Amino acid sequence: MLFGIFSLISLVLSLFLGAYVYFNDKANKINRSFMYLIFAVMIWIFFNLMTDISTDVSPITLWSKATLIGPIFIGYFMYRLSIYFPVTKIINKSVNVSVIILTCIFLAFVPTSLNIKNVYFLSDQIPAIVPGPVYPIFLIFFLILIIISFLNFFKGYKSFSAYNKLQAQYIVIGVGISVVLGCLFDNIFPLFGNSNFVNYGPYTILAFVFFTFYAIIKFKMFDIKVISAQLLVVSLWIFVFVRMMLADNTQDEFINAGLLLILVIFGTLLIRSVIKEVAQREKIEKLATDLETANVRLTELDRQKSEFVSFATHQLRAPLTAMKGYASMILDGDMGAMADEAKLGVSRIYDSAKTLTSIVDDYLNITRIELGTMKYAFETIDFKALIEDVLGELKPNIEKSGLKFSFKVDDENMDYRITADHDKFQQVIANLIDNSMKYTPKGSVDLTLSFNRAKNRFVFKIQDTGIGIDPEIMPHLFLKWSRATNANKTNIKGTGLGLFVAKEIITAHHGEVRAESAGEGKGSTFIVEMEPWGKM
Repeated sequence: MLFGIFSLISLVLSLFLGAYVYFNDKANKINRSFMYLIFAVMIWIFFNLMTDISTDVSPITLWSKATLIGPIFIGYFMYRLSIYFPVTKIINKSVNVSVIILTCIFLAFVPTSLNIKNVYFLSDQIPAIVPGPVYPIFLIFFLILIIISFLNFFKGYKSFSAYNKLQAQYIVIGVGISVVLGCLFDNIFPLFGNSNFVNYGPYTILAFVFFTFYAIIKFKMFDIKVISAQLLVVSLWIFVFVRMMLADNTQDEFINAGLLLILVIFGTLLIRSVIKEVAQREKIEKLATDLETANVRLTELDRQKSEFVSFATHQLRAPLTAMKGYASMILDGDMGAMADEAKLGVSRIYDSAKTLTSIVDDYLNITRIELGTMKYAFETIDFKALIEDVLGELKPNIEKSGLKFSFKVDDENMDYRITADHDKFQQVIANLIDNSMKYTPKGSVDLTLSFNRAKNRFVFKIQDTGIGIDPEIMPHLFLKWSRATNANKTNIKGTGLGLFVAKEIITAHHGEVRAESAGEGKGSTFIVEMEPWGKM
């Protein structure tokens, strides 16, 4: 009786698992093969159950012979599953044909005495078989199929993803335990006259069901939400249906029938809703995976772009430097006297080469920052002296601009030394001052250097009466490629990279740069704060 109950439980679990896997995706070869394998297991369980509940020799002999149908199909469909799971493999056609032919041959021998000659009862009324000549050959064929299937499962294992490797491991463990133990109890032991464990065969399938469900939950091979919803709804339907059939009066029958109708309607809607939710979630997960892949690819392309720009700008810098040098020598008269018209042309060449060199430097710095190859040679320098040197270099441009210029230091006796990369920090200060000049058509540019004792920082301010900054632009001012609309109108040569580079370099110096403005047409103030030397 106990064996019968557990056999029925195994049958129900197998039926549900097989049906769900199949209806989850009918077109999938893995799903179909999986379902056929489970149905073969059910055939094996069913014939074992019939053998157990029969009492006469004749039906027991019939059912005992039929029990071999299950293992034959189990071996075949396990072989078919191993071809497609977890990834499809290329299998020799002659092997496929041989497996099919041998399977058909052994099926033809099932009802004959070449399979099982007869059955007799042991002292404890357990039936024992007298195997025929084909019986051991069948067992050898079955074991060969199992070995081939296991080899197929792990064929190309090294190339599997970690996800597929774990899938294969759990499913193979479950199938292996069930098939090997089941064959051992039901077929091999009886071959040697030991039928004491024959009734334990069906229980071994529970290992297969357990590992499969574990893989379902762990790896989402089939969605557990849908399974849970279907189990809940179907259980409710069965429960209410049984209550309706066992009702004592017509009133209870009608109530239970109405309740069953409502449950069928809403249960169906619930299952459809869960299926839809799962489909949407899978779609989102796929999009997320695609997005992640695209992001990795874009990151790689961005790196390659930065490397290309770095290479290209390096190649441009050398000839531009030569152009600037020779133009400067010609303008200084080092190559002899020249007409004023020619000098004007060379002057424009010099200015254009200088502008282009500045742009190339910005691109070089950008690529170095993006690639993480920007290097700094930190040393102790005099902040005040550096500003004065920059003003000396910019003196021709200052005089040419016609702007009022001033530089004030709060305390001439203070030690204004900082720790910085002299060349890069000088370039930043020069760019900030030059920016104020470019975007101040008329008026003044006032520079101040002071010490903020509360912050323990030197504060350098560049205050102009230029075009100002729109409050909407202010949050984006130090971003790459960012330029204000009025800046585009005033100076079309800007790239929108200078302030970004300045911020990156100053941040690397543990300093801070920011801008302030009351709005368009009201001027702007750029503020650089640096720690005294020895604080970095």
